[in-house]
Amino acid sequence: MVDWALAAQTGALLVRGGPQVPREEAEAAVADLRELTMAAEGHVRELTNLGLDLPLLPGEVVDRPGWVRSAAAGLDALTGRALPQQGGPFGPILAGGAGVQTGLVLAFLASRVLGQYDPFGGPDREGRLLLVAPNVVAAERAMDVPAHDFRLWVCLHECTHRLQFTAVTWLRDYFADEVERLVSGLAGGGSDSLADLVGRLPEAIKQGPKLNLAELLQSPKERAVFDRLLALSTLLEGHADFVMDAVGPRVVPSVDTIRARFSARRKGGGVFDRLLRALLGVDAKIRQYEEGAKFTKHVVDAVGMEGFNAVWRSPNTLPSRAEIADPAAWVRRLHG
Repeated sequence: MVDWALAAQTGALLVRGGPQVPREEAEAAVADLRELTMAAEGHVRELTNLGLDLPLLPGEVVDRPGWVRSAAAGLDALTGRALPQQGGPFGPILAGGAGVQTGLVLAFLASRVLGQYDPFGGPDREGRLLLVAPNVVAAERAMDVPAHDFRLWVCLHECTHRLQFTAVTWLRDYFADEVERLVSGLAGGGSDSLADLVGRLPEAIKQGPKLNLAELLQSPKERAVFDRLLALSTLLEGHADFVMDAVGPRVVPSVDTIRARFSARRKGGGVFDRLLRALLGVDAKIRQYEEGAKFTKHVVDAVGMEGFNAVWRSPNTLPSRAEIADPAAWVRRLHG
């Protein structure tokens, strides 16, 4: 359904260039980011008690086109089992059109992503931790914050994501299986008729803005998978945000300034930029950071880090979408 090679080519061709940086300064930034990933992960392990026996590995530093190509490859690996190949004479045309559209989206995001842990990337699909050097440098300049502090702070977030998937051994397959269930249902067109859709309208109207169009179009089975994935991604993003701020005061002297300016920057942008962010779900992603961080903080305050780590025992101990909004309910379910 998507020509991922074309998506990568399109995105890499259209992505804007990064800030103009002298060669020596660029090389120093790359070396700094690569080394800081190991230091950052050590700090994260001390706080979370996750992955204490795993080797400390450096991250990979890429430019914007490099991120586009990696993201396309990771999405291909993640969705490849679920997305059917387009048959017939128009199959390649449809896949190519989807590839160009996806490339446009990747080009837009490539100028904003600071880093990413892709659990399905890399030569052996064993995961890649990527840091987008031009975007990190552009952000630290725009916010006028100490470069070393900001880079370490970013690495704390991304290394937390790496530990989530490397220390919690079942998480990668669970996530892939859930995505496959959701994508297979959507790609297959579902089994719901127009009458089924109309029948769901009263409940949708009752829930008002809490239910978006995508959720309305989902069957109950697809909605259940969507809810599990949304809860999981909110947990992962919020946990990483909580960790970076919890570790920050000990190792990032300017963390308070960085957090304040970074939070303001997340909400910034002109009208066109904000429209694109809304259409691509970027604003929804920002809400995930906030909601997930609130869940994590509440649970850690209530039962400590070891009590929080019960979320990683099995899929059954992950919080539901309702429990993300009501962390006390998760604490009662797991800890009585």
